[in-house]
Amino acid sequence: MRTIFKTWLCLWATLGPIMAENEKASPPTGFIRVVNGVAQGTGTLKLLIDGEDMQPDGYNLGDATGGIGMLVGTHKVTFKKEGVKEGSSSIGLGQDQTVTVIPFAEKVPATDQEPGHFRIQILRLKQKEVNSGRTASFVSVSSQPEIKVELEDENGNIATVFVKRLSVAETPLNYTQGYAPAKVNGVSIKPIPIGGIGNYVVVLYDDPEGKVQSLNFRDFKFLSAD
Repeated sequence: MRTIFKTWLCLWATLGPIMAENEKASPPTGFIRVVNGVAQGTGTLKLLIDGEDMQPDGYNLGDATGGIGMLVGTHKVTFKKEGVKEGSSSIGLGQDQTVTVIPFAEKVPATDQEPGHFRIQILRLKQKEVNSGRTASFVSVSSQPEIKVELEDENGNIATVFVKRLSVAETPLNYTQGYAPAKVNGVSIKPIPIGGIGNYVVVLYDDPEGKVQSLNFRDFKFLSAD
């Protein structure tokens, strides 16, 4: 028994400092979330971060990722899709910070040098800290200059917000649980599933026919291991 105990002590004396050093050396991490709003083009949307293909199968219109963990610092994010000119942006990440990026297609008028075409642009959203209550944040990458949103609370009262293109409009979310009904330009969209305290983001984007669609998610704060 003493021999086993001495052996264990020797192993711990050897491995303990190494394990502790590895824990200390764990690099700080930030997170990137992607919401695909690129309706134009064919096939799926490709995401490359610092040149690495993050999802070989690509993303469909309306897909949203969870938090993609990356080292703290600046990263080059590139989106590619067949039939659309690619778009890139440099994203700076702080520790435990989540940045949501929304790629969408912008029409580029024809010039003497090239015909009209679509190019991928990227809208960035920084995370909103909510310590009490619930907030709804509506962001539009639709081609429409302004979108009217009607959000119903638990008592049937309607809050109306106007969301300008490439902007964020916020309103208190007076719903404690269940699904909050909402309309866009008088047409019902997917209800917002309500859980705990936090910020609920609704992304408005166009489908290939030009109709406004929606995607929603709760803006959870992802944490890296210390």
